[in-house]
Amino acid sequence: MASFTDVAGRDAVEAEMPYNRRDLPRSIHEALSRTRDAFPRRPAISFQLFSDPGAHAQTLNWSELHERVTETANLFRSLGVGPGDVVAYLLPNCTAAPVVLLAGATAGIVNPVNPLLDAEQIAGILRETRAKVLVTLKSFPKTDIAQKAAEAVSLAPNVETVLEVDLRSYLTGVKRLLVPFMRPKVPVRHHARVMDFEAAASAQRHDRLTFEPGTEDRVAAYFHTGGTTGTPKVAQHKLSGMIYNGWLGATLLFSEKDVMMCPLPMFHVFAAYPILMSCLLSGAQLVMPTPAGYRGDGVFDNFWKLIERWQATFLITVPTAIAALMQRPVDADVSSLRTALSGSAPLPMELYNRFKAATGVEIAEGYGLTEATCLVSCNPIEGAKKVGSVGIPMPYSHVRILKRRNGAFEECATDEIGEICVASPGIFEGSTYTETDKNHELFVEDRFLRTGDLGRMDPDGYLWITGRAKDLIIRGGHNIDPAEIEDALLSHSQVAFVGAIGQPDSFAGELPCAYVELIEGADVPVEELLEHARKHIHERAAIPKHVEILPELPKTAIGKIFKPDLRKMAIRRVYDGALAEAGLAARVSEVVDDKKRGLVARLSRSGEVADEAVVQCLGRFTLPWEWA
Repeated sequence: MASFTDVAGRDAVEAEMPYNRRDLPRSIHEALSRTRDAFPRRPAISFQLFSDPGAHAQTLNWSELHERVTETANLFRSLGVGPGDVVAYLLPNCTAAPVVLLAGATAGIVNPVNPLLDAEQIAGILRETRAKVLVTLKSFPKTDIAQKAAEAVSLAPNVETVLEVDLRSYLTGVKRLLVPFMRPKVPVRHHARVMDFEAAASAQRHDRLTFEPGTEDRVAAYFHTGGTTGTPKVAQHKLSGMIYNGWLGATLLFSEKDVMMCPLPMFHVFAAYPILMSCLLSGAQLVMPTPAGYRGDGVFDNFWKLIERWQATFLITVPTAIAALMQRPVDADVSSLRTALSGSAPLPMELYNRFKAATGVEIAEGYGLTEATCLVSCNPIEGAKKVGSVGIPMPYSHVRILKRRNGAFEECATDEIGEICVASPGIFEGSTYTETDKNHELFVEDRFLRTGDLGRMDPDGYLWITGRAKDLIIRGGHNIDPAEIEDALLSHSQVAFVGAIGQPDSFAGELPCAYVELIEGADVPVEELLEHARKHIHERAAIPKHVEILPELPKTAIGKIFKPDLRKMAIRRVYDGALAEAGLAARVSEVVDDKKRGLVARLSRSGEVADEAVVQCLGRFTLPWEWA
């Protein structure tokens, strides 16, 4: 592996040769074949249906994974999937999920879909991507994915074939025998052909592809961004971008001896690219505990024992999961762990400190986004980690901090906040989204993707994220469009204006909240507004946790709601509430906009209070504070 300890190490990797001269696989199947040839008997993918550390698990080595992906790609091609056709999958984590991802990108274009969305949203994605085949679950106890899939396909007539994955194959003993008697009934109102995935794939050749996968670069994946209503926003990923993520992991981070504990969903770019593709190119092992990952029954309670069982060297995680893990004792031998990799949302300093004290393991925070085929930067595994930063831009990823002045973009100075713009082998220049009009003004100089995130680059070359230009609310890594909350509340006859923002939360990073201005003379209880929001907001995660009525919302000179003032109000309310609950004699005197750190809460004492107690109380949140 190359040295990635600092900016100089990153630059040395780039100086070796241009990226396009490197010996890179030209297809997913070629990458898989190379790793199969190098490590045929080493474990590739492991999955266990239940969280108990002694539960039955299924492991495929690289030869077996190669066979599964090959026969599945041949199946898709036999169903009429060509390079421009789409295979969607609506699956929880299981061995089939990464197999379908790799095979779908080999035969055509793969389209992972979040099974937590409702059926109408799933149908909207299937229609937008014009999916020809859908791989989903066969009806199974304690999950409604099969029911959602059937309803979604009835609303997406472009789906010709549904392939069903049966989780029963992962069961043993009496449980396996009982499943046929416990399957929920699924009403089918669509005309798509339904086939058993395992039987259909096993009938195909597994020793070689029955078609030429081609060597040209092309779009090989569609990923939708966050929850959607109406027409979804779908990002296009090229084979070269997928390979780039895997090359980064295999070159800088992982080897065939590593074991990655990844309870993140395989429909998310974090698990699909920096993790799965890195395994594909390095030979590292991927472990998926339970279909629901971190949300699975008993996963948090058994987590440290699972680390010990699999001798995991890397923990793939997010801040919300770290917060939950820190509520459990470290009750197993976790000495195999080298590092935890965290993404999706800012990591609070207090959470980092608690994790390191409990496990002896450091967390390396990184940054990526769906529109960039994920990975942009990461704190070095072996080098200096700056907690709160998202690390050093990866080799061949050119990050610029730009600010628009007089209609033109200008480079920001060191530590000056501007919009983060990225050019890399993972960016599909000019065609990030499937809909052409959504790419309008998305690029600077036709090359640098405008991420919508605000940040700065420090003197050591570390990237810091300070806010978001697009005002998205990020709840535990899940993007929520504030417009959905605002539109729902504005449909109430007594509401004049609404401003929805993310308020600080010690667990999810942010939670949605809404500030409301009523029409003149109206008198509506907050409870009525909350009930109205619950009825009119389609996405459960977007329902506001706090609604507050103000005499008048802060507005700009042209009448636009001024959200920075709302954010300051939310920070004051949440931080004051936390301090009061902890019994600390301190309150927020003001919230200021700092040039380097973004919004900062300034505290004042109303009595004697120890600094350590305040650090412990407010260190759970991602936003900074200081004494006035």
